[in-house]
Amino acid sequence: MKVIILLGDGMSDVVYSELGNKSPLQAAKTPNMDFMARHGQVGLANTVPEGLPPGSDVANLSIFGYDPRTCYTGRSPLEAVSMGVTLGPDDVAFRMNLVTLNPHGSSLYMEDFSAGHITTEEGRGLVAALQKEIGSAEFEFHPGVGYRHLMVWRGGKDGMTATPPHDITGKAVLEYLPSGDGAATLNNIMNHAQMVLHDHPLNKKRKEEGKRQANSIWLWGHGKTPRVDPYSQKFGLSGAVISAVDLIRGIGVCAGLDVIHVEGATGYIDTNYLGKAQAALAALENHDFVYVHVEAPDEASHSGRMDHKIQAIEDFDRQVVGTVLEGIRKFGDFAILCTPDHPTPVRLMTHTAEPVPFVIYRGGEGPGNGAKSYDEEQAGTTGLKVEGHDLMEMLVK
Repeated sequence: MKVIILLGDGMSDVVYSELGNKSPLQAAKTPNMDFMARHGQVGLANTVPEGLPPGSDVANLSIFGYDPRTCYTGRSPLEAVSMGVTLGPDDVAFRMNLVTLNPHGSSLYMEDFSAGHITTEEGRGLVAALQKEIGSAEFEFHPGVGYRHLMVWRGGKDGMTATPPHDITGKAVLEYLPSGDGAATLNNIMNHAQMVLHDHPLNKKRKEEGKRQANSIWLWGHGKTPRVDPYSQKFGLSGAVISAVDLIRGIGVCAGLDVIHVEGATGYIDTNYLGKAQAALAALENHDFVYVHVEAPDEASHSGRMDHKIQAIEDFDRQVVGTVLEGIRKFGDFAILCTPDHPTPVRLMTHTAEPVPFVIYRGGEGPGNGAKSYDEEQAGTTGLKVEGHDLMEMLVK
């Protein structure tokens, strides 16, 4: 049997009066996900165990089939694995966003957690400057994709609290700076980085072009390397992962999956949806399982762009789900799981921990379990509720 997960990051949401009291999933045109809902199993999955943060790290670990309560150590160690950065047992990895801070009076505000969705090429140039000016045997700066990068503190501390920058858009940052043991060191590095970035030629060029400057870094999502069982042992499957996001690739690497790079995969609404779907079908020729992750709905939500979120959901349905539905039938026996990882309400511009709607489709046009369409409301009417880390067991059994 061929098994595939199609994940629209942050697709789930709440209802809005401006959408006619519908959620973005209900308002978007999603004929392919609706077809699977009418002929498959639809329900709600709790992907964020109580007491854990509703991040993509926790939620995607759940959907990959791992219980975050037993293996979660933080977001950045997973990103480090994807980037090929080796961590020792006492080393701590930090997600390092390139951000735009805006002064108002005596305060600094988080204007943009992505520095205007800075390009990967520009981001790498800025991270190289940070490594040259601040890097040492203790602190390393590693380039990633777009605004998403990595700092490693060799033999560092990991007991501090740090806030994701996308949670504080438009807010004064002072009260959200890292706090606790080791935080003073992090804050000092962030201050030093601002001095390096302020006069960098790339930022001067962005200013001349009317773009937001990456005038600071923001450190968060820290942790040490996790331990998870590979898929070959846990599920008896060979597999691959397709994503533009280092976090998801890192989970895949830890799970023993091949990472497939798709040209034009950006992590935003301009991503190569069709290329991801085609790459997934090609991977199923040689693998049992593929995990296809699309970041665009989540990024649109973090930016507060309802129009972009609906567009991302529709593009996901048409180009990813539709393409996979058409191409996977040749394998005969298959199972498709389509789901978000967590809700990301546009009005909040951040993640929440509510259960998400999922659909499992195994082919044919027989009756499903009562859902008329794929959305939050219909998922709640079927009575099927599961823990997120049990979804993979449902798929393979």
